[in-house]
Amino acid sequence: MTEVNTPPRARTSTRAGTPPRIGRWTRFVTSRPRLSLLAALVLTALAVLAGSGVADRLGAGGWEDPAAESTYATKALEREFPGSQPNLLLLVDAGDASVDDPAVAARAKGLAERLAGERGVTGVGSYWQSGTPALRAEDGHEALIAARITGDEKTAGETLERIAPHYRGAHGPVDVTVGGPVAVRHEMQTIIQEDLTRAELIALPVTLVLLVMVFGSAVAALLPLGIGIVAILGTNAILRGLTELTDVSVFAINLTTALGLGLAVDYALFIVRRFREELSTGAEPLTAIGTTLRTAGRTVLFSALTVAVSLAAMLVFPQYFLRSFAYAGIAVVLLAAAAALILLPAALTLLGHRVNSLDLRRVFRRGHRPRPAEEEGRAWARSASLVMRRAPFFALGTTAVLVLLGLPFLGVKFGTADDRQLPSTSESHVVQQHIREGFPGSPGGGLEVLAEGRATEAQYGAYKERIAELPEVQRVDGPLVKGDSAYFTVLPKGEAVDDPAQRLVGELREVRAPFDAKVTGTAAVLVDSKHAIGERLPLAAVFITIVTLLLVFLLTGSVLIPVQAVVLNALSLTAMFGAVVWIFQDGHLSGLLGFTSPGSIETTLPVLMFCVAFGLSMDYGVFLLSRIKEEYDRTGDHDQAVRHGLKRTGGLITAAAVILAVVMVAIGTSRVTNTKMLGLGIALAVLMDAMIVRSLLVPAVMRLTGSATWWAPGPLRRFHERFGLSESGPEPARAPEPARERVGTRG
Repeated sequence: MTEVNTPPRARTSTRAGTPPRIGRWTRFVTSRPRLSLLAALVLTALAVLAGSGVADRLGAGGWEDPAAESTYATKALEREFPGSQPNLLLLVDAGDASVDDPAVAARAKGLAERLAGERGVTGVGSYWQSGTPALRAEDGHEALIAARITGDEKTAGETLERIAPHYRGAHGPVDVTVGGPVAVRHEMQTIIQEDLTRAELIALPVTLVLLVMVFGSAVAALLPLGIGIVAILGTNAILRGLTELTDVSVFAINLTTALGLGLAVDYALFIVRRFREELSTGAEPLTAIGTTLRTAGRTVLFSALTVAVSLAAMLVFPQYFLRSFAYAGIAVVLLAAAAALILLPAALTLLGHRVNSLDLRRVFRRGHRPRPAEEEGRAWARSASLVMRRAPFFALGTTAVLVLLGLPFLGVKFGTADDRQLPSTSESHVVQQHIREGFPGSPGGGLEVLAEGRATEAQYGAYKERIAELPEVQRVDGPLVKGDSAYFTVLPKGEAVDDPAQRLVGELREVRAPFDAKVTGTAAVLVDSKHAIGERLPLAAVFITIVTLLLVFLLTGSVLIPVQAVVLNALSLTAMFGAVVWIFQDGHLSGLLGFTSPGSIETTLPVLMFCVAFGLSMDYGVFLLSRIKEEYDRTGDHDQAVRHGLKRTGGLITAAAVILAVVMVAIGTSRVTNTKMLGLGIALAVLMDAMIVRSLLVPAVMRLTGSATWWAPGPLRRFHERFGLSESGPEPARAPEPARERVGTRG
């Protein structure tokens, strides 16, 4: 990212020799800097108190559509037939003995009876009580005790913590391990909290080192970290408040940390670099802050809006997993921008020229003077000239490479988040892996059919026979009747969520029944989730596209540039999606990265990654386009404007991308596969966008479109002149207008 220099005429007023006027916003944020920083310190301390314990109140689910048939059926079964939805599994290992051995059976029955007496536990059943073959391993050495822990996620987690130590471990002739969905969620929450702490310990010092390398000054390098901490702590407090009103996913705190640090670095880097540049021209600190806020500050605000818009698109989806990222993302983006535009100018007012203090790079210069500002970015200018001379080659070649990298995504398979998100050594993952490999059918992963409405025994029997005739059905159990309701358990022949199981969901819903039948289970939840996302995906895409087109038009006044921005940003994400499928779905590099591939991608994750990565790509695109637009307004030379824009922004965009990628990679060290996928995938997308798309594809495409790039029809040109974003002088009415008219008439 980079700051946008004000054109020469914008650095002075219309009266020669008169210094620029200080705008109202500048006066507001610099009038009482100590009071502003003290208020921020107090508010941050309050945010720490308000946001304390937020992770304990966040949920580990949220992938299901709350309005779906499967969600309704699940809640009805939990209420009427709690034993039909076990979320706690005790894997009883008899060692070399058989689970039918009298001593083993006696001890296992005792454990089941003891579990049934626990507070908050219901629906206890076991192989030794029911004799159900699905609860006995095929080798005869393991069997299951199943139960349901009642209450919401937080209550269920507390109950699990209370009772699990009393069952885990050796009990005479058997050894017990604890698993099931409630254990998976609890382990996931615990691991995410631990991994987030480790990620912060990795990201903060590395980010500080990189900032020192970029700024030189240790004082300047500390400012972005301060902005990031304010944004993160403030967002945690907001999330804590939201948990009183709605469900929020525990995964959202990872995005809070990543965007809080990454965007704070971007915005502060942009503003501080511009402030230091103004000081180097001889401007007084207050004047330098005014110029910085009129130019870099406006672009920061504009950039924050574009990122927030991309993240807001996730609000159209019903799954609280996705909505949680919108809550966290919008909050942290706006807080980072607010801190950069309010607190940072106050700090710069107090620091003045001392912002350049403690230049640690002097140690490595060995007496050499730093390069003049005019020489900075010459390599980027030469690169832009080379790309523009061979524009067709670079445009076609870069596009072909990006498309090729994205081809694996054509083979994507969507699934659900399960125990394989956890490390292979985690207890609940081990339990479920034993069940997958050693037990017949899919115990705990079958389908349930809820029947509502009075029916006779003969009607139930006829319906059961029709289900059993379906080709993908292995066995049908039930019905278990209670009043006017009943339920059947259907075990598919294959895996719980593979393609045949998903087809079976549709077939079950089409079976003729004399009552109201609703299907739930893991595969049904997946089918309904895919349907909900597919139904709302066009709306989200249209929302992002229209608002992005409008915002970029307000920035540039061009009709073509917004279209280019949307297309090139989307193209920059192809490598990310291709890598996600090749690595995480197909399992390549699973040993190196330390995860278990489930053979699919969780349904909501591509939507999340697209919204986040697209917003970050727009972030960098805004910085580049702002500088190109400014230079074009000043000179009217299209090719020179593109070269100058890349010269002034190439290094800063790359530095910002590397710093953000470091933060995302730190998040990607998580032991939870979805978090690892999110961190590493977005890190790749950010680097590809900054180093490939912004450096090669954008200048090549803009060279091919030439001066037509800036064309707009008369009505839109006049709309932009009235409402568009201006990087001109302190008072828009005083700024010269010929360049604006030239923008609309060229091409």
